[in-house]
Amino acid sequence: MKRRAALNTLAGLCASALGAALLPTPAAGQSVLAEARKDMIPPPDPNTRLPKFKAPAGSCDTHCHIFGPAGRYPYSPKRSYTPPDSGLEAFRVLHDKIGIERAVIVNASLYGNDNRVVVDAIAASNGRYRGIANVDDSVSDIELRALDKGGIRGCRFNFVKHLGGFPDMAVFERTVSRIAKLGWHLDLHFDAIDLPQFHALLDRLPVPYIIDHMGRVEAKNGLEQEPFRILLDLLRRDKKCYVKISGPERVSSLGAPFHDAVPFAARLIETAPQRVLWGTDWPHPNVKLMPNDGDLVDLIPLYTSDAALQRQLLVDNPMRLYQFEH
Repeated sequence: MKRRAALNTLAGLCASALGAALLPTPAAGQSVLAEARKDMIPPPDPNTRLPKFKAPAGSCDTHCHIFGPAGRYPYSPKRSYTPPDSGLEAFRVLHDKIGIERAVIVNASLYGNDNRVVVDAIAASNGRYRGIANVDDSVSDIELRALDKGGIRGCRFNFVKHLGGFPDMAVFERTVSRIAKLGWHLDLHFDAIDLPQFHALLDRLPVPYIIDHMGRVEAKNGLEQEPFRILLDLLRRDKKCYVKISGPERVSSLGAPFHDAVPFAARLIETAPQRVLWGTDWPHPNVKLMPNDGDLVDLIPLYTSDAALQRQLLVDNPMRLYQFEH
């Protein structure tokens, strides 16, 4: 009996070893590998403060991301940073805490053209979420139509240097032509210094476009700096132009509570209140100073104290642009 038990144990150990050998190596981006990477970024502030400002019913966070779980939604091996998991459950907890009912999930560059994390979240949202996808020539027309059916309403292009720099402009032009047929818009992420060179391109785009994070202007350069003047000019003249009042921590030169970003947001709202949107940018990838999302909500009444304008910013504008049904 002892010999049989020993043989059974040995067979079990061999089977376990063989099974482990046959298991696939974790994909790049899964937590096992992510822990060892040097490009890891910090998680969001876990102690979200309850904001004093109560957002109106139906308010929408139009710029936020979902990261992971990495084992289910692996990151691209070509990514420029690796975040800790900030998944759908944490996403919902955050919005419940700060009083936000709707969201537009922007697929981050680290997912490449894999848009599953966004589409799956939309499918689980009972109509409360919409999404922005990453698209290039590798995405077929059939896949585009499936994304549209799944709640995607636009695609994003990064022009920011630390995220890989300018896209292939031929691919950009072809993508614009393709998404126009779906009634989508463009979501554009620029470094402020590059806005002047893209002024003419933006002017002639045949689809609506959104400029993220107030154009990433630097508060220390003042309201009269050229990138911000161009941003205001586009917003004033071009009815296809929208701007997201998000990322005050990226605009601020003084740090928390980011009050030096307030005049820029206020000027944007004054210029075209029907074409400004608000977002948290949770979980705040690649920021120098991690904000608290409750504090970000409490900046809203500093941007405008007018309740009607607050409703436009948080409810009416996103309802119209992202085609929420309820």
